[in-house]
Amino acid sequence: MNDMHRLAPSLLLLTILATSFACGAGAVRGNNGASVDAQTIRHDGRERSYVVRVPAAVAEGSTRVPLVIVLHGGGGNAPNAESMTGFTEKARAEGFIVVYPNGTGRRRDVLLTWNAGHCCGYAMEQRVDDVGFIGALIGDLLARYPVDSRRVYVTGMSNGAMMSHRLGIELSDQVAAIAPVVGALFGDEARPSARVSAIMINGMQDQAVPYRGGSPGGRFAQAWDGTPTKPAMDQAAFWAVANGCSLTASSVDHGSYLSTHHDCPSQIGVAIHSVKDNGHAWPGGRKGTRAGDTPSTALHATDVIWDFFESHPKR
Repeated sequence: MNDMHRLAPSLLLLTILATSFACGAGAVRGNNGASVDAQTIRHDGRERSYVVRVPAAVAEGSTRVPLVIVLHGGGGNAPNAESMTGFTEKARAEGFIVVYPNGTGRRRDVLLTWNAGHCCGYAMEQRVDDVGFIGALIGDLLARYPVDSRRVYVTGMSNGAMMSHRLGIELSDQVAAIAPVVGALFGDEARPSARVSAIMINGMQDQAVPYRGGSPGGRFAQAWDGTPTKPAMDQAAFWAVANGCSLTASSVDHGSYLSTHHDCPSQIGVAIHSVKDNGHAWPGGRKGTRAGDTPSTALHATDVIWDFFESHPKR
């Protein structure tokens, strides 16, 4: 069975805009055939690629700044994540470094996935060490760029959101906060060894990663190992327990979305935004594919995520 049948169409976050990347070796090929430069690092016998964006003001200054790692969705790649989220523009405006790593697949540049445990596709089946890759990447970036080690953050969509959870758990000594978008947990995750702030954003109309949990139907399930996802709200409960927060949460209905927050120890935050009219898409961003769900405009996920990250450095 080929990758196109293994991954659901709304999980195939393919490149919709080819962009040129500064510095590096190797290339990432977008869905339109155009290639873009990428840097590489070798880990676990594989050459792994990524794109790093360093705003001119950061490169020219001496101050250490935050690092935001943005993980593409299942079937996507670095240029797709960049164009979909708009995090590069945010980095330029706010003065932080943003990195877009690539997952792995049977083809080098497209249909890439992350090994989030129970999902997804090639990376899951091959048991690719994506945790080790991102850990090595963080170490390399800390050595080569003016990164503040107390302000390393991870976000991602769909399969990338699931991977964000796994990185928050297994790299809790390095990651200050995570922001999974339209992702989920599976219920058998271990507790992190250190506290990690977490903000989740989910679409209540999501059919790919159902808001109320369970296995996606039809071809969607073929990207998983059969383990059903937990309801979206369970993500906040998991991180509340992990961080020593109150299990009682307070919610505010903003009309187009619900915000739920847990009362947590100083400098730790756990929150989830449930967007009423959003499906499997990055709210406020661009569609991942022509056939993908149209993102809600109820909130701008990238702005919300950055505001949360900025307020939650490592304790």
